[in-house]
Amino acid sequence: MNGPPPVNLLGKGGKGLRIHDLVKAPANTPWAKARQQSWDASEPATVYATPEVLPDGTPCSAVTVILRTKGCHWWWSSGCTFCGYFNDTRDDVTNDDLHAQWEAAKTKFDGFEGHDMIKVYTSGSLLEDREIPVEFQETVLRDCHELGKELIVESRCEQLTEEKLSWAVTINPSFSVAIGLEAYDDEVLRFHVNKGFTTSSWDRAVTNLQKFNLRVKTYLMFKPPFMSESDALTHSVRWIAAVAERSDEISVNPMNIQRGTVIDRLHRHNEYRPPWLWSLVEMIRLAHPSIHPEGGLNGEADQVSRLIVHPTAGGKVRGSHNCGQCDGEVVAAIERYAVSGSLNEFDGLSCSCQRTWETELTLERQLPLPLGISKPRRGPVLNALRSP
Repeated sequence: MNGPPPVNLLGKGGKGLRIHDLVKAPANTPWAKARQQSWDASEPATVYATPEVLPDGTPCSAVTVILRTKGCHWWWSSGCTFCGYFNDTRDDVTNDDLHAQWEAAKTKFDGFEGHDMIKVYTSGSLLEDREIPVEFQETVLRDCHELGKELIVESRCEQLTEEKLSWAVTINPSFSVAIGLEAYDDEVLRFHVNKGFTTSSWDRAVTNLQKFNLRVKTYLMFKPPFMSESDALTHSVRWIAAVAERSDEISVNPMNIQRGTVIDRLHRHNEYRPPWLWSLVEMIRLAHPSIHPEGGLNGEADQVSRLIVHPTAGGKVRGSHNCGQCDGEVVAAIERYAVSGSLNEFDGLSCSCQRTWETELTLERQLPLPLGISKPRRGPVLNALRSP
């Protein structure tokens, strides 16, 4: 057969483009690079205080310090489909810059006086030597230990080796590590999230953390890309049950649309809708027996783990939302549950949009549509079809 094929399905024989380059194209544009270099490397991305609960159930105030770093090493080579933390990074952040950021955070909150918990987030992993200088890791661990603060850091699974943890506990013998597992399902981790590790990696990491008596906080994702609302509800309840026994806390993060990500592209093309707040309420109700087998509250004897759901951008179009009329009330009830562990927080919640939500779930369970059928819930339909 002479000549090129009429339909070029497999390319022209040249080297294929890396998914890494296609996925993060917005981060490589001139405007994105200019914006990245505009950040002050000596100032943290943000520092703020919120109400929290200590491991023994005591209410406290927590300071969250989000540092401006080089970002996550997994993002350098590929990246998760939903994560837009690269938007807040700088490639040239130094050890001195990080120490300046840490001092700025302590100064803003008077040396963390009156705050019993410190959360240190780095848009990656604090214990990853390729991202964070070892000297700075040691500073954070030592300062929080000497100040007597409950410390929470984030890490991917591969950093939580026996060697690394044995070093860390010599500086701070008691802290919590939050792991972004996202899904206790290898298929979802690979094809929906592009996480770069498997559930067995999480199993090994948790075993190592427990060996050193460190607390485990597990992040799960509600409704990752390429998943319908109905499937997200079914899977998330199963994932919570799977990790509850080995997690001191489970934080379920409802999907919110972050700029420059794969899911941002899907959302702009009307191919993805953030979760309903009603789905989060139903997830909590269905998962509650895995957390409190005897129907108790947070802090009571039957508690297996603590379930936290905090809808980032809750009530907004790019976050978990309902019709717009009931969003504030539902978000507040969801966040109260994280503190109390009581299903009574949801008593009296109702809105006419519940019927629409229930209909969507029913249809998705009957029709084989992996992307779901959810329609825009705000504003004129014509505007929703136009790319913003």
